[in-house]
Amino acid sequence: MNIEAIYSIYEQYRSVQTDTRNLKPNDIFFALKGDHFNGNEFAAKALEMGAAFAIVDEAAYYTVPEKMILTDNVLDTLQQLALWHRKQLNIPFLAITGTNGKTTTKELINTALSAGLKTYATVGNLNNHIGVPLTILRIPTDAQIAVIEMGANHQQEIASYCKIALPTHGIITNIGKAHLEGFGSEEGVKKAKGELYDFLRANNGTVFVCNDYDYLINMAKGIQQMVTYGSQEADYVGEAITDSAFLAVEVRGNSQVGFIQTQLVGAYNFPNVMAAVAVASHFGVPEPAIAPAIAHYAPSNNRSQVIQQNSNTIIMDAYNANPSSMKAAIENFAGIQAHKKVLLLGAMMELGADSVNEHQALVSLLERTHWDAVVLVGGDFGKVSHPYIFLEDAVTAGKWFKQQQFQDTHILIKGSRSTGMEKVLA
Repeated sequence: MNIEAIYSIYEQYRSVQTDTRNLKPNDIFFALKGDHFNGNEFAAKALEMGAAFAIVDEAAYYTVPEKMILTDNVLDTLQQLALWHRKQLNIPFLAITGTNGKTTTKELINTALSAGLKTYATVGNLNNHIGVPLTILRIPTDAQIAVIEMGANHQQEIASYCKIALPTHGIITNIGKAHLEGFGSEEGVKKAKGELYDFLRANNGTVFVCNDYDYLINMAKGIQQMVTYGSQEADYVGEAITDSAFLAVEVRGNSQVGFIQTQLVGAYNFPNVMAAVAVASHFGVPEPAIAPAIAHYAPSNNRSQVIQQNSNTIIMDAYNANPSSMKAAIENFAGIQAHKKVLLLGAMMELGADSVNEHQALVSLLERTHWDAVVLVGGDFGKVSHPYIFLEDAVTAGKWFKQQQFQDTHILIKGSRSTGMEKVLA
């Protein structure tokens, strides 16, 4: 069965699932494979649970011909189906990638665009080779604009997503040190993320560029349609105001957006807010509606969440960490006016041969400021020299934290996803 025929089935049911635990009646089940699972084994069960069709790629599991589609490769079929659907949608597609702030920027842009347009955006962080096609297949036919997040940890990954999503617009939030194990170096990161610019350059697309980052301006050379934002000399100019726990932004110039009081912590979120202002304004969202929309957005899922616990203020940023995001978080925390400050930092992952040096560099950064306590948790923090408390894992750190009975204290909790630093508060 060819993709056009499969798309005809998709048009009848419009809901795709790859996990039977989330399956709903009349979903189309794609039996994907991974290193430790084979979705083909669950295809018959999916049909028993009410799936309309199951798509498999192993003949041994092709047991219900009237309800199953046998393909050469289920993942390829999923991606080809997403591309077919993408071609039916004559709307702007904004792709977002970068080292830090992808999901926050995506959420802010989604919120701001939704104040004036029917917008569909990546749910959560479904930003990989499976998440991107799933996101596209969930875009309704009446959507006016789509926002697609793209993550990557190796070369040519963003390029492959662009071939499925066919973005008309794009944003690279920033370039920093992350996934060095896969990219090799920061220059490797720049090359990989720049694949989005390469696609837009070749297809007469439009980029939104933070004018405060010279390297992004240089990377975008040759792209004819560019919208800039930042703190000066840009199409959309703003100023970060950081005299309270939460970031505020004053949008300058001829814009009617004005003052935005956010629920975000840290000046490092300023470019993310300005990206949302630039994108929403560019696509015609009424500017007076943009500030209240952004102000309404509250981070979740352990992404720079501010938690009030008794008399303590806790910044929970345990979703991800790399050298550049750790540095930004520590420097921002150092600038906060507070009676007491405590840090619990989980190890950073996927840094390859640079890992120990990068952890040691963070220790050097920490030593420039007085803290009431610092706890370093797991991984290569155990291989560096430092004057702080070292604990093996987040559960142990949680026990330590509870024993301290802090009062009137600001606390930063941050670490790579795999360190599970949210367990400190469990």
